Amino acid sequence: MEERYRTTRVAQPRTESDQVVPGDFEKAGAKQRRGRQAEDLNVCPSCSSELVHPTDWAPAAGRKWVVDLRCPECEWTGGGTYAQEVVDRFDEALDEGTEAILADLNRLARANMVEHAERFTAALRDDRILPEDF
Repeated sequence: MEERYRTTRVAQPRTESDQVVPGDFEKAGAKQRRGRQAEDLNVCPSCSSELVHPTDWAPAAGRKWVVDLRCPECEWTGGGTYAQEVVDRFDEALDEGTEAILADLNRLARANMVEHAERFTAALRDDRILPEDF
């Protein structure tokens, strides 16, 4: 029986917006790395990754927050009590990261759909789809 579904890399996307170039995701992560400042909660003090995320948080006295942090790249953990302004900047960095992940997901899903449509079109053209396939 012929394998219909397989995992493949997109060879020739039809439009530039569909194109997923190998290394795109690595480049996006690499360009974000920079030195850590004391108030940059999203930057790991150990490896400078900008992927630090909260594992727990709770309000504290005086417009402050107790935040536990974790870096997924080097497994650093830490945290402390931070002013509302610092936590607000951290929240904005987390929102930007979420938007970047969703944009990558949408690009990848679109590229996969283009590749799937191309394989289906090729199968139709080559008479490899039969009525009993449906």
